[in-house]
Amino acid sequence: MIRINQIHKSYVTGQNSLHVLKGINLKIEAGEMISIMGASGSGKSTLLNILGILDTYDSGEYLLDGLKINRLSERKAAQLRNKMLGFVFQSFNLVSFKNAMENVALPLYYQDVPRKKRNLVAMEYLDRMGLKEWAHHLPNELSGGQKQRVAIARALIGKPKVILADEPTGALDSTTSQEVMDILHEVNSTGITVIIVTHEHDIALRTNKTIRITDGNIKEIITNV
Repeated sequence: MIRINQIHKSYVTGQNSLHVLKGINLKIEAGEMISIMGASGSGKSTLLNILGILDTYDSGEYLLDGLKINRLSERKAAQLRNKMLGFVFQSFNLVSFKNAMENVALPLYYQDVPRKKRNLVAMEYLDRMGLKEWAHHLPNELSGGQKQRVAIARALIGKPKVILADEPTGALDSTTSQEVMDILHEVNSTGITVIIVTHEHDIALRTNKTIRITDGNIKEIITNV
């Protein structure tokens, strides 16, 4: 599903250059559930942004489902993200003036699905998350756990092949964090590849493998029993 070969990435600020990723090699099979861990500044978020086609890389090769990803136009990148990828963020990234149903339906808007159809589909996904009765509530009327379930429903509605989750439990209490992980396990059980960036060891232990990044390099890959 994902092949990363000798990926390098640097950021230039003024006269300085920061080498963030230093020849990353990584293979993730379809249907795996992977966690990525590392200290702040280790490069884990940069790697996730490259995997999510939100950032480019300087050299190397990135293959997503056999397709080489590099220096795409913003339109092509957006099309691939909408078709192949679903995103879940620590801060939820819900649109504050849209209710839960409208937030979930948003990816289908960009796929030109008619409003009535996309709202019906959004209700189905909210029902799967146990939030059907909250469909017409705004984000500020939802708890953190409810917001994250709305975000997961939004990530799933486009039927992606890969879910990229950046600290999905970082803003949640321990009980709600485990509930969110239960949902992500259910998602993974349907064959969707799930990649989670986390700093929480108990969250990482619930994935198949943990990739540890240090100073822009993969230090080790641990198989979790």
